[in-house]
Amino acid sequence: MTEQVEDFDRLVEPFRAELLAYCYRMLGSAHDAEDLVQDTFLRAWRAREQYDSTRGSLRTWLYRIATNVCLTALEVRGRRPLPSGLVAASDPLSPLVHGENVWLQPLPDSMLDASDPAVAVVNRSSLRLAFAAALQLLSARQRGALILRDVLGFSAAEAAEILGTTVASVNSSLHRARSGVQGVHAESEPTAAEQRAWVDRYMKAFLEADVEGLKRLLTEDVIMEMPPMLNWFAGPGNYGLFMEWVFRAAGTDWRLTAVAANGQHGFAAYRRVGDAYELHTLQLFTVTAEGISRTSVFQDSEVFTSFGLAPRLDPEELPSPDANSSGPAAGMY
Repeated sequence: MTEQVEDFDRLVEPFRAELLAYCYRMLGSAHDAEDLVQDTFLRAWRAREQYDSTRGSLRTWLYRIATNVCLTALEVRGRRPLPSGLVAASDPLSPLVHGENVWLQPLPDSMLDASDPAVAVVNRSSLRLAFAAALQLLSARQRGALILRDVLGFSAAEAAEILGTTVASVNSSLHRARSGVQGVHAESEPTAAEQRAWVDRYMKAFLEADVEGLKRLLTEDVIMEMPPMLNWFAGPGNYGLFMEWVFRAAGTDWRLTAVAANGQHGFAAYRRVGDAYELHTLQLFTVTAEGISRTSVFQDSEVFTSFGLAPRLDPEELPSPDANSSGPAAGMY
């Protein structure tokens, strides 16, 4: 039995990263995606005698199991939006309002990098937060059709088999889904190095509490949102007003450490509290050729755990903010 399990694991393990990304796109939660991939592999093991390689590939078979697992989960877990897809924009100086919604969460890049890149290639651009948030506004089957056809490249017939429906139904769902996400990919995207440079400059301005410097890095239509708060706002002016309030309320003594999620760059922000720095937020940035167009700020213990972030930093163990001449990308800043 042990040998059978090991043989089975060798067969399915190369698909783990892409199935994780698929379940994340469907559910909008890194934690849920991990659980559902494990459930997929367990169900596949139990049904292994039913797999017929003459009728389809192992990959297609695994996606059908994963899709059934996701659709079942969505019947009880519902959608995970971001505030900008749910309520109207706020005044940047209005009181923060805690929403009771279950919010979209980021997917740490490290969860995908744990797999062998030679056997598991995931399209990171299709994991961008804006696209993941747009998917959450679609019905479950529209979501599945769009991901399977436009992201993963399955044929209409393969997608119909995976979804357990007809080609006509897949095409109908795909048409509606494409209308729902229209414009999400309209922004031009610089190289990874250019995106990292924009975020490094933002981190430097943040540490200096330089609000005008932050504003110079933003696009004219920039959005900031911060689940679990319902508040969100648009434009550099509103952004600046809010950041001025942040530095007044939370102080100007911070430590930052670079993170990456959804193929985007960001940082975890630690605020000085007493004799240490306490984890405050995790911030991810959407970067275009014109600058930062969206800041997504998360303050959720489950998100922090998924990134393996320490809840508290001891100041004597940290370098001073100006000691790192190579920039924030090198680590703690």
